[in-house]
Amino acid sequence: MLVSDVWHQRLASARQQRVEEQRWRHRRVMPPNTLDFAGNDYLGLAHDPRVQAAQAEGARRFGAGAGASHLVSGHLEIHEALEDALAQWTGRQRALLFSTGYMANLGVLQALADSHTALFQDRLNHASLLDGATLSGARSRRFHHRDGADLERLLARSSATHKLVVSDGVFSMDGDVADIATLAHVSQQHNAWLMIDDAHGLGVLGDNGSGCVEGFDSQAVPILVGTLGKALGTAGAFVAGDAVLIDHLTQFARSYVYTTAQPPSIAAATLEALTIVQREPEHRQRLQHHINYFRQQVQALELPLADSHTPIQPLLLGNESRTMAWAAKLSQRGIHVGAIRPPTVPMGAARLRITLSARHTPSDIDRLVEGLSACQREEARCPA
Repeated sequence: MLVSDVWHQRLASARQQRVEEQRWRHRRVMPPNTLDFAGNDYLGLAHDPRVQAAQAEGARRFGAGAGASHLVSGHLEIHEALEDALAQWTGRQRALLFSTGYMANLGVLQALADSHTALFQDRLNHASLLDGATLSGARSRRFHHRDGADLERLLARSSATHKLVVSDGVFSMDGDVADIATLAHVSQQHNAWLMIDDAHGLGVLGDNGSGCVEGFDSQAVPILVGTLGKALGTAGAFVAGDAVLIDHLTQFARSYVYTTAQPPSIAAATLEALTIVQREPEHRQRLQHHINYFRQQVQALELPLADSHTPIQPLLLGNESRTMAWAAKLSQRGIHVGAIRPPTVPMGAARLRITLSARHTPSDIDRLVEGLSACQREEARCPA
């Protein structure tokens, strides 16, 4: 048997298992005029003409790509300006750009943790945080979701010299928010650093849009990770903290050192988006109005909506086939929502992950709610 045949058999077996489980995922090209309630462009800035113009001008001025890693020749003045602006926005001494949020989380955990480090992670943390812990080789424990008492119990039992507590800020599949005050207090009580990945909170939460950590300084939250491809509408990520942390990551975070820098046009677009977020709170206000309106409409239908007050609004349908059927019916109406199944969420916790944007209109939301109501009515007529 040829080597390629051995490998093809292995891949075919994995595919067959996933297909039999009815969990084979498909990419889809979004048809024009589809109403998108699945993306993370929470403030609609990906489509803002000012952000688009800044990206075009950035490409003309600095080139389409950086051409090298930050430590070779790819760190341009536009990157430096963006890092300074992100540090100021988040109230930190310094910030460091990464190409993606996944790479930021891998880089931080790989650079800070080793086999002598104890990591403590919320059970519902994003996959990138779990993978970063594995890559680091650190001893890792999972505390119950948003459970400060369980975290304290685990920390008290640890004899490690270096302890790192890690949590999402806004949990991407549930839409609920970490209890930052409790996490910070418990971490400080046990001489542990706290790392918050606020990918889904930055730009959305807080009076100034600086996320769920707004009001908490580097003493409370020494490590802050944020992404730029959600509320800011562009791409990439950053880590913010004090100068000692950022210097260390610059030297030791492999996913920073050994990759090409963010395209300068993206940095230019992000700077413009950041300016809009800071100067125009009406985008956040409109988004919050949409969230409140959507929740009122869906609760009137008595549908199983999760207790979330962020743009992430999960409809907890439980059954995987039911979830896929509802998503397909909405798609037939030109409405796209996320159909989330295991292994992304636990068994029995399949859901429609509905996300709202300031770019939506009340009539868009009415159209979505009517689609959900139609699914409900059809299910009542023809129960499984």
